[in-house]
Formats: sequence, C-alpha cells, structure tokens
Amino acid sequence: MYLMELGVNIRPDDIRTFLGSELPGLSAYDYEIAVAGEGTDLTTLPLESSPPTDVLLKERDVVEEELQNKGHEDDSPIKNSPEIQNKTVFIYQTHSWESYLPLLRDAKVPDDAISNDNRVNVVALGSRLSNKLNEQGIGTEHDQTNMTEELNKRQWKSTKSYSMSGAIIEANANKNGKLEYYIDIHRDSSRRDITTKTLNGKDYAKLFFVVGKGNEKYEKKPTVCKKLNTELEKRYPGISRGIFLKPNSMGNGVYNQNISEKAILIEVGGVDNNFEELDRSIDAFSEVFSDVYWKENKAKEVNG
Repeated sequence: MYLMELGVNIRPDDIRTFLGSELPGLSAYDYEIAVAGEGTDLTTLPLESSPPTDVLLKERDVVEEELQNKGHEDDSPIKNSPEIQNKTVFIYQTHSWESYLPLLRDAKVPDDAISNDNRVNVVALGSRLSNKLNEQGIGTEHDQTNMTEELNKRQWKSTKSYSMSGAIIEANANKNGKLEYYIDIHRDSSRRDITTKTLNGKDYAKLFFVVGKGNEKYEKKPTVCKKLNTELEKRYPGISRGIFLKPNSMGNGVYNQNISEKAILIEVGGVDNNFEELDRSIDAFSEVFSDVYWKENKAKEVNG
C-alpha cells in the first residue's frame, strides 16, 4: 500500500489525492497538517490571498486612534540599549503589505487588509518581536523593506515576492555569517472565529507554522517548529493552529527555508485581529522562542 501511495501520490484515506487536480479550487486543500492545533481540520485550513500590484499600491487610511490607544512607539527600536555584537536572528516580512482590518479605515473584507504603512502591517509585528528578543539578549536584525515598492520598481508581480525576500536574506547572510535563525512573519486571511483564542479572559491572535515541501531538506524543517509549537501549547493552550506543509502546487514551495534548518515561517492572526491580540501573541512567541534559543545554545556549549 505504501508503495502505491508513493508512486502515484494517492492516499486511500484522503479523497483530495483522488480529486485534487480535477476539481477547480480543490488545490487550495493541498496543505498537509503535520501537527494539528486546536480546531484545525480540513474546514479550517489557512487562506491565502495574493493581490495584484495595482491593488497593493492603493493605500487605505490608517485608524490613527488605534495607534494612539496602543502607544505604538513601544515598538520603536529600544533607546540606550546595549548593542549585542553577535546577531544570530534575522526577521523579515516577505508580504510586508499584509495588515489587519481593525487598523484600516473602511476596510471590510479580507482583501482590504493591505497597507504599506509599517505601523499597521506585519512589519510592526517584526519590530515588536525584534525588540523583545533583543531584551532577552538575543542579537536580532530586522529588515523593514517595503516589498510592494521594491516589486513595483522591478515591475514584478506579487508572486515574485519570495524571490525578492530571498535576495534580501542571502545578502544579509553573506554579510553576517553568524545568522542562524530566519523568521518570516505573515498574516492569514481567515476570519476571527478561526484566528482568535481566549485565554484567562484575554484574546490572542492564533499562530501557526508553515513548512515548504519544495525544499529538498524539508523533512528536517519541522524540528524547530515542533519545539516552538510544543512549548507554545504548554504555556498557552490553543494558541497554535499547528504546523502545515505546503507543496510546490501552492505557490513558492520553498519559502526561503533552504537558507537554514532554522528558517521559520510564522503566521500571526488573521484579518480581523487587533493590536492587543497581535501583541499578546508576539510576546508569547518571543517568550517561547527565547527559551528554546537559549536551551539550544547551552546544549551547543556543553557539546563543545
């Protein structure tokens, strides 16, 4: 039976393998669930949207009150903080335009959750995560490239965004040979009922990890994701939607994860999540990542 599955890519227990190439739209179910989080099944798989460049260039007004309520200066680089010499973590955002409906004026549907304002898109989450890791003594570099602008300069479609971010991380890897962890921050297009978890009376934006099967060494990739996912679930039960595998049929398939066995693609919340929920989840992830990071580095020291 295993040889049949391997040879013809058919699994008797999964109807998608019989029909995936025959029914329009069913390829969206090519996700494989490596680790299922709370509520994760075929009806709650991640949703992706790749808007054309002209849509990405159309700006929406920011809900400035949200920024004022948040006190968003908290995510600016930490002033007077000691410089950490060894930078080992690189944070970037391949789809830097991904934003959230509550932060944009008159934004109603998932495709409206787009902004090139780094105060309200996933770059803001990268800034917060970078600060949190630096506070824990983990040297972190944060790239804040406006990917819409760079794609437009080259007259590239949004589908070429991973080629762009790949060049960015390769340039930084060549410049800094100590980089080991690469964290690409995204936002899912699913709605609030799927992307939000209440813990101790507080709402969190749910997280999940994506591993690209187009990378020939993808089997090793889930290792660090599984560690992080396990720790997240221990401390914040239900905050993770799990770990998903994506083949080439769903787009890029590699997601820059060929750069390192510790390259991570994490999706933070969905289009309906707000700053409070997003920040709580970034803080939870930074806490867990820091602990895993230092445990791994202490193990390295012990092993010489």
